[in-house]
Amino acid sequence: MDRETLKEFDEIRPYEPEEIRQAFDELLSDRQFNVLMKGFAPWLPKSIRNSLLRLAFVGVKTPLDFQLRFMKPIVKYLIRKHTDGCTFDDTMLDGAQSQLRYTFVSNHRDIVLDSAFLDVKLVEAGYPTTVEIGIGDNLLIYPWIKRLVRMNKAFTVRRGLSLRETLAASQLMSRYIHFAVTQKKENIWLAQREGRAKDSDDRTQEAVLKMLAMGGDLRELNIVPLTISYEYDPCDYLKAQEFQQKRDNPAFKKSRQDDLDNMKTGIFGYKGRVVYRAAAPVDSWIGELADLPKTEYFKAVAERMDKEIHRNYELFPCNYISLDELNGDSANAAHYTAADKQRFEAYLAGQIAKITLDNKDEAFLRERILTMYANPVRNKSAAL
Repeated sequence: MDRETLKEFDEIRPYEPEEIRQAFDELLSDRQFNVLMKGFAPWLPKSIRNSLLRLAFVGVKTPLDFQLRFMKPIVKYLIRKHTDGCTFDDTMLDGAQSQLRYTFVSNHRDIVLDSAFLDVKLVEAGYPTTVEIGIGDNLLIYPWIKRLVRMNKAFTVRRGLSLRETLAASQLMSRYIHFAVTQKKENIWLAQREGRAKDSDDRTQEAVLKMLAMGGDLRELNIVPLTISYEYDPCDYLKAQEFQQKRDNPAFKKSRQDDLDNMKTGIFGYKGRVVYRAAAPVDSWIGELADLPKTEYFKAVAERMDKEIHRNYELFPCNYISLDELNGDSANAAHYTAADKQRFEAYLAGQIAKITLDNKDEAFLRERILTMYANPVRNKSAAL
């Protein structure tokens, strides 16, 4: 890759192959990273632990090699340990043998795992590469985290900027995404909005599409609306807690520790069944909207993408139970059994019990969690 071409993106891009070895050495010499590693094998002296990691690194020449050697086994372990299976439906795509690279734009369920699970599923399905991901710099709170995610094909999304700085950062990121798809031949994963939809009412922000259009024609990105469905969201109680905190104090803002707690809970919490389902690329229909005025165009694209994402939800008994509970009826009873309902009630009680607010409003918290599980049913019904 031409060094001069890359230079423009040095501030935000992932590591290139020639930078991987130095980044790995710097990671191993980071004090905080070593404290983390010690937690996994406290009986091993640091020198032996790092020697073993260096040995495992032999033959790793690219970020993709790093993912396959180190990250894929970890993510497969998380799927085995903390889900009841993760599936990927790519029947609407051209398949693993296609020369196309895709920009997956998905609803956002987990800070870390949305793209990590997708990486593993792409590799298992025979795709030639994984995805580069956009990750907010608010999560890169330690140098070792930034180093690690850049080795793992992440580019940085800058947050908390002034209006002028945000525009410049968006233009740079857009140019980089176009460059990555068309020149580097990489897939991209982006969330459809900044942050997770706390109530699972997943909507694509027009701003995301406008950002993508800054660097060139949307059609050259092969945008794929991707739906991620979790049977159980391990962070549901944390989201409900945040709803109450914001209700009781409109000025409430999450701390860095809150972000870390969400990341940890999302990674290691029980998720039940997980389903990834890709819609046809937007290129198959975006031409129909080409004559719309610019003021309406991005809104129309976002709404059509939402429809594709919503119609591809995998719905589980807990989704239907939640909607019936909120509506006070049994209109969806055909989709669940008495045992399903008993199981979900026990799950719900356990999640609410984890919330430790001083002025805990159990009725409000319960309603918030039920809404998170009911909204995918509402949205899929509307889309169909």
